[in-house]
Amino acid sequence: MVLADFNSIFTAIILPLRLLKFMKKLFIFCFLLSLSNLAHAQRGRLLQMEGRSIQNGRFSENDSLSEKYVNIKLSGKVKFTDYKIISYYNDSTFVDTTLTIKKDYLHSFNLKDNFELLTFGNMGQTATKLGYDFNDIDKFPILGATAKLVDYYSVKDINYYRVPTPTTIFTHKTGFQQGQMLNSFITLNTAPRFNFSLAYKGLRSLGFYRNELSSHGHVTLTMNYRTENDRYNIRGHLVSQDLINDENGGLTATSLAFFKENNPQFTQRSRLDINLNNANSVLRTNRYYFEHDYKLWHRQDSLTQKKSYLKIGHVYNYQLAHYEYNENSTSTSVFGTATGFIDDKLISKQIYNQVFVALKAPIVLGELSAKLENYHYDYGYTQDTTVLTTTYGNALKGNSVAFGGTWKAQLKHFYLNADATNILTGKLNGNQLKADAIFKNDSVYSLNAGILIASKSPNYNFLLYRSAYDAYNWENHFINERYKNIHASVKTEKYGAIEAQFTTITNYTYFGLADAITGQTKPEQANNKVSYFKIKVDKGFKKGNFGLDNTLLFNNVSSGSAIFRVPTWSTRNTVYFENYVFKGKPLFLQTGITLRYFKKFYANNFNPLLNEFSLQNDTQIGGFPILDFFVNAQIQRTRIFFKVEHFNASFSGYNYFSAPNYPYRDLSIRFGLVWNFFI
Repeated sequence: MVLADFNSIFTAIILPLRLLKFMKKLFIFCFLLSLSNLAHAQRGRLLQMEGRSIQNGRFSENDSLSEKYVNIKLSGKVKFTDYKIISYYNDSTFVDTTLTIKKDYLHSFNLKDNFELLTFGNMGQTATKLGYDFNDIDKFPILGATAKLVDYYSVKDINYYRVPTPTTIFTHKTGFQQGQMLNSFITLNTAPRFNFSLAYKGLRSLGFYRNELSSHGHVTLTMNYRTENDRYNIRGHLVSQDLINDENGGLTATSLAFFKENNPQFTQRSRLDINLNNANSVLRTNRYYFEHDYKLWHRQDSLTQKKSYLKIGHVYNYQLAHYEYNENSTSTSVFGTATGFIDDKLISKQIYNQVFVALKAPIVLGELSAKLENYHYDYGYTQDTTVLTTTYGNALKGNSVAFGGTWKAQLKHFYLNADATNILTGKLNGNQLKADAIFKNDSVYSLNAGILIASKSPNYNFLLYRSAYDAYNWENHFINERYKNIHASVKTEKYGAIEAQFTTITNYTYFGLADAITGQTKPEQANNKVSYFKIKVDKGFKKGNFGLDNTLLFNNVSSGSAIFRVPTWSTRNTVYFENYVFKGKPLFLQTGITLRYFKKFYANNFNPLLNEFSLQNDTQIGGFPILDFFVNAQIQRTRIFFKVEHFNASFSGYNYFSAPNYPYRDLSIRFGLVWNFFI
C-alpha cells in the first residue's frame, strides 16, 4: 500500500466529520470496480481459501458439513467449503445447499429460526416473545419501537463473503392473500482479495383480517478488501430498510366473541370488526458502517506459523432512523383523545466512532487492544409543537465518550474473549464487562461459558415520547438498568445441545398496565429485581430414514414475575421421513409433521402506536397445539418447501391467539423455494 493511500485513510480517522462522505464514495467506487471486473471473475479465478476454523475465539457452526462438489466452468471442481460466509465476529462458515430439518425452520419471512417467537397472523407482522436472551446487549440505548425489530437487520446480522466464482441465492415464500416474500442475493470476488455483495429482500402480504397489510423492503450492499501482504483490511456495508405495517389494533370485543364461538358468518375473517381501520406505522432506516485497520508492524514465525502484529484501526457507524405513526381520522376509543391530526413523526440520528490499537504477540497469548469510542445521538420529534403540550421537551441530544479494551487469547483448544468498556463523559453513563470462554474438540463437542455485567440507559422512547394523543406524552429521568448474566452451553455432534442462562435485572424498565380510567399505558421502572432463568435443549434422533427433532425451552422467573412475563415451557417436535426417490436419486424428499405448544401465560398487549408490548392481567394465551404438515424436496441445488400450516385449526378449538385480541393464523397453505446459482 502506497504512502499516499495510507495518509488519506489516516486523515479519515482523524477527521470523523468527513467519514460519511468518504463511505458513500467508497461504496460507489467498489460497485463500479466490481462491474468492470465481473467478466474476469467469471473466467473462474480460484481463491486460496483457509479451512473452516475458529476465529476471534468464537465457534462457527453449520447444520451440515457437506463434502459435495459443484462443477464450475473453466475451473474444474470446487468445494462448497470454498464459498465463505464471514460473520460480524469473523467466524467463517460456507454456503450450504443441503436439505436438513433445520433448514425447514429457517424458511421464515425473517430467514431465522423463530422457535422463541410466536408470530402474528400475517407475514411481516411482529411477534410475542416466548423467551429472552441477555448474553449480548447494546451499551447504548436504541430508538425503541422494538416490535418492529423482528424483521430488522442490525450490524451484527450482516455477513461478508469470499467466493471463487459469482454466487447467487434466490429465496421465495408465499404470504397471505396476495402476498409473497422474495430475497435475491449475489456476491462475487472481482479480485482474489476484493469481494462485494448486493441483496434485496421484499415482502408484501395483505393478510386475512382488515387493515393488516405488511410491506417491507431491505437493500444491503457489502464489501471487504485486504491487501496482498495482509497489512491493510477493510469491510463495510450499506443497509436501507423500509418496514411498513397497517395497524388494526386487534379485534373488537364483539368480534372476539364471534371468533371464539366460530360463528359461521365470520369464517371470512375480513368481516370481523377491528379497533383501528385506518392506522399504519413505518420504520425507515439507513445505515453506513465500515471498519478498517492497518498493521504498523507484522511478522509470521516460520516454525509455528503464528502471526504477530501491531495495528491501528477504526470503526464507523452512522444510522438515520424515521419512525411514524398516523391515522386518517382521530380515534377516541383505543388511545384516548387527540389534539389535531394524528401524524406522529420521530427522527433519530446516531453516529458511532471507535479508534483502537491492538497488539498480537505470544507474550499476551493472543491479541490485546485498547479502544476509544465516541457516540453522538440526536433523537427528536418533528410534528408541529403547537398542537402538543409544552410540559415536555421535544428532543434528546448529546455526546458520550467511552474507553475500554479487549483481550482475545488462545491456548490449544481453549479460547477466551474479554471486553470491558466504561462511558467517561456525556449525559449517558454506564459500563459493560463481557467475558466468554470456549473449549472445542474439533466437531465432536464444544463448551461455552460466559458472563456479562452491564449498566445502560433505558431506550429513548422510555425517556421521551411525543404524540398527538394527549395521554402519550412524557419525559422521564430514569436511572440506568443493570444487568448481570451468566450463560453456558454444551454442543455435541452425538448428544445434541443444551444452553442455559441466568439473568438478574435491576431497575427494569417496561410499559405498565393500562390505566383503569383512560386505558393508556406509560413507561415504568421496577423497584424490585427481576431474576430470570432459561434453559433450552435441542436433540434429534434418526433411525433409518425416519427422524425425530426436539427443542424444549424452560423459563423460570423467580422474582419479578408480575412485570416480566414468559411461558413456563415451550416445545417444538418434528417427526419426519427423508430419502432419495426415483432411479438415479435425482430428488431428495423430506416430509413430516411439526408440533408447537407452549403453556398458557399472561402475554403482553401489543400497542401499535408505540410499537411496543405492555403488561396486561386480563387474558391468557397459549395452551393450544399448532400442527404443520410439510413436504420438502431438493433437486440439485434447489430446495422446495411446501407446508400446510396449523391444519388442526378447525378441530382443536378457536382459542388460538398470538397476543390478546390478535388471533393466530388459520389453516394456510404455503409454498417456497431456495435456489442457488454458482456461475
